[in-house]
Amino acid sequence: MTPRAIVRTALERGVEMIAVCDHNSARNTAVTRRLGQACGLAVIPGIEVTTAEEVHILGLFASDEAAARMQEEVYAHLYGQNDEKTFGYQVVIDEEDMVEDLDERLLIGATTLGIGRVVDAIHELSGLAIASHVDRSGFGVFSQLGFIPPGLKLDALEISRHTDEETARKRYPQCNEYPLVRSSDAHYLKDIGAVVTHAKLAAPRFEELKMALSETGGRAVIESPEGLGRSTPDPA
Repeated sequence: MTPRAIVRTALERGVEMIAVCDHNSARNTAVTRRLGQACGLAVIPGIEVTTAEEVHILGLFASDEAAARMQEEVYAHLYGQNDEKTFGYQVVIDEEDMVEDLDERLLIGATTLGIGRVVDAIHELSGLAIASHVDRSGFGVFSQLGFIPPGLKLDALEISRHTDEETARKRYPQCNEYPLVRSSDAHYLKDIGAVVTHAKLAAPRFEELKMALSETGGRAVIESPEGLGRSTPDPA
């Protein structure tokens, strides 16, 4: 899962835009974005934050700088040291797929940031806050809390490749209050593009995705044969 391999595989699978969201870190996002930009793949810098409640929240950002600032907030509230024998090496990679550094923080751990603070911090950086894989039995908002707390201003909910939209909305009624997206949550190259979200955009850009999730400017997440999305606007 090196940056070059991720970009190459995404293009081979016909994906137009991806987000790179490592656990509690954004150190590999900028290099992936630059490599994608050079060959026509839009890459959104992101981070998957583990809250104090052990809920995974995706933060997607318009710039590398915003993602880096969110990382600073996360690192300031993340404790423990990685055990490489147990969890493996946490590598930072350069444009040539060479190891540039090893991150010794316990990235698999939970931060001390509550879910409300995580969502607020993402929005303070003009990012999108999306609850990860809400249908899963671990690290999803429903499995951890049982419900989405009132006033939590999530921009969307992500459902995993193991659940379709109809099933998610029936099982978790609060899903009806938010746009739904699906992504591969790929930890291996073979999983990239396993599921995708279709959206009506002027171009594959972060700002367009933001408009689609809020259904403004004629942009929207659209329904596909796999049942993705929230609505079925005229694609013309």
